[in-house]
Amino acid sequence: MSDAAGGPRAATAFAEPAPSALLLLGQGSDLDSERGVECVGALPAASDPDLVARAHAARAALGSRAFVLGHHYQRDEVIDLADVTGDSFKLAREAAARPEAEFIIFCGVHFMAESADILTSDTQQVILPDLAAGCSMADMAAIGQVEEAWDVLADAGVADQTVPVTYMNSSAAIKAFTGRHGGTICTSSNAHVALRWAFDQVGGVDGTGKVLFMPDQHLGRNTAVRELGLSLDDCVVFDPRKPGGGLTPEALHAARMILWRGHCSVHGRFSVRNVTDIRAAVPGVTVLVHPECQNPVVEAADMVGSTEYIIKALDAAEPGSSWAIGTELNLVRRLANAHPDKNVHYLDSTVCFCSTMNRIDLPHLVWAMESLVAGNVVNPIVVDADDAHWARVALDQMLALPGY
Repeated sequence: MSDAAGGPRAATAFAEPAPSALLLLGQGSDLDSERGVECVGALPAASDPDLVARAHAARAALGSRAFVLGHHYQRDEVIDLADVTGDSFKLAREAAARPEAEFIIFCGVHFMAESADILTSDTQQVILPDLAAGCSMADMAAIGQVEEAWDVLADAGVADQTVPVTYMNSSAAIKAFTGRHGGTICTSSNAHVALRWAFDQVGGVDGTGKVLFMPDQHLGRNTAVRELGLSLDDCVVFDPRKPGGGLTPEALHAARMILWRGHCSVHGRFSVRNVTDIRAAVPGVTVLVHPECQNPVVEAADMVGSTEYIIKALDAAEPGSSWAIGTELNLVRRLANAHPDKNVHYLDSTVCFCSTMNRIDLPHLVWAMESLVAGNVVNPIVVDADDAHWARVALDQMLALPGY
């Protein structure tokens, strides 16, 4: 974008979404609407300077005994204490690459800490500062439900033609189920490679085999349609709340993608109306969204990609260019601050932060670190040995995928 003189247009300051219609995402959400529930309140203010000083003192006292991981969606005062930042699997691998660290302090959510425990050694302990930091998407697929779903597929005569592919955003028990049934894990970056591999196990993309994709239906649908050339009609949604998943045996036989009825409470929030409104308000804007968004939103956007893809796209963007980002607000705000020469907008006008991710706040982190300094291990995350074995099988299969 240029001004009248032909030079780059000055970037506008990042505008926070209006606080008038906040959503407590991930809590009390309506599974049918994916829109959460309205609530009153805002993200707590930054912690007082004394607590910040205690945090840095505890971190210094732990030294190389501790390795602090910060997910991209964490608030700034937590990120400031992280040794590395990244998405969930990158952080788990970073932890595994630090065998000298006695404690892995994971500032993220529960399934991420489980992955770190699976990948690290028995001599390391993974700490989650708040055990209530879960993931609404991961919680939408309980192991009992998934085992019942597999029985439904078996009764319909399609289980032997189906390969499970499980998104990283899932519990260790679901990852273990996937390993036991010959499937693989995927991230939002390599979902297309994982799906192609899975179909190759049952006759290829052009055959009749199937993939059971869990727990995010949108990533599975968007990847199958946009990357593999399947149609929306090839996709059916298995709803664990309904008998038989709400699907007939005939529907299961005809389907190629059996999508679990799950979603991300943050990314499911965005709508086509958001895209239309931002295009009207910001001429020339590039709309960039995460593939966990609903398919009509993804189709209406200009660019689609994982969290790491979004970060790299902004890093490479031209000065003065305008962007509307459809992902978690903490990250969008951080990107706006990191790129003052660009016009960065949040795709939605009214939303609050992910409630579960933001449970990892400075008070919890300080408590966890000061407890470790005092010799007390709090909130350790330990995955059952059998689940850890089979989850590792599925994770290793992902690591063996072409191009990973």
